[in-house]
Amino acid sequence: MAGIRDRAAIVGIGQTPYGKALGRSEPDMAVEAIWNACSDAGISPSQIDGLVRYDMDTTQEEHLLTLLGNPELRWFAGTPYGGGGSASILVLAATAIAAGMAETIVVYRSRARGKKSVFGKDSKLGGRYWERLEAELPGLNQWHVPQGLVSAFQEMAMITKRHQIDYGTSEDQFAEVAVAFRKHAMRNPNAVMRQPMTVEDHHASRMISDPLRLFDCNIETDGACAMIVTTPERARDLPQPTVLIHAGAMAAGSHHMHLSTLFSRSRDEDSAARVGRRLWEESGLSASDIDAAFFYDFFTSLVIIALEDYGFCKRGEGGPFVAAGGLAWPDGRLVTNTNGGQLSEAFIHGVNNNLEAVRQIRGTSSSQVSDCKLVLVAGANTDPTGAVILRSDT
Repeated sequence: MAGIRDRAAIVGIGQTPYGKALGRSEPDMAVEAIWNACSDAGISPSQIDGLVRYDMDTTQEEHLLTLLGNPELRWFAGTPYGGGGSASILVLAATAIAAGMAETIVVYRSRARGKKSVFGKDSKLGGRYWERLEAELPGLNQWHVPQGLVSAFQEMAMITKRHQIDYGTSEDQFAEVAVAFRKHAMRNPNAVMRQPMTVEDHHASRMISDPLRLFDCNIETDGACAMIVTTPERARDLPQPTVLIHAGAMAAGSHHMHLSTLFSRSRDEDSAARVGRRLWEESGLSASDIDAAFFYDFFTSLVIIALEDYGFCKRGEGGPFVAAGGLAWPDGRLVTNTNGGQLSEAFIHGVNNNLEAVRQIRGTSSSQVSDCKLVLVAGANTDPTGAVILRSDT
């Protein structure tokens, strides 16, 4: 979307602690993360006049406004699709800023999704969603759950197996992703998983859904993240270095829940690949310009596919790309997910990756890329999705 180029900036980031069972509700954690983002930005919550949330978030706007001291919103929006929304929330915020619909927008995500994180009777109120399905299944669930496609693990296993069949992608290559991100997490005091991991450890982890092992899958955690987005002019008067949203795009079709259609066309015509092409065209950049990347790492295999979707390598070359520490700090071909990502830091629907992307531009990451000026942040590449390029203002 050329109309948003460099017309919005991220000025504040905030989060809660991350953990596997924090014993807190999603609204409670959302408020803490937003307060921390406001503090980081040097603003009061009363100055917020716009909001972007996930449609599936349990923290409703009016409830949240009451908890924040009743700031007066003049613009708000939501994004659907789980991981596909993790960067789309920034595209929406930047669009509103560029259009003059709001001046100070908060984007956030709060999740209590660990094994023991249930905090209410509704299926959306914490815990593993697939363990809280109704006895009579609505919508598309009635067709695929009885066949064994119960959760994202089974769905992504099918996509992963297809990539293996088409291109020979190997278990060793999946392990390279998991090991690289665990090494990053070990340097990150916020990360939940900080124990060392080897390729052998990966291979010894139990099979979840063939070919995906435990260490191929994102971790289950509680926690919340928030960001404050405003105009570049206002950003330059605030205390933190300005991180510009240089470009952004969104696209839909196909979707992993509609497995009958996901493979009905070339992967190069799927949503993530189309987002990538639009980003490069509208930003005037190419993949070779990017200093660090943040891919939605819900599974190791989908990071490999994302490298191909966004043009860092050709189809079928994602596996060899990650070999021999290709994603690892400090000397990888493309240093990726320096926080440890969702595989090792936390699973906040990828929004925690956005915060780390801002830290890279600010120069404050625990695995800092030298002279990091341009960062790609991508949402899930199996959903209707979005991505942004962030850049330094210097």
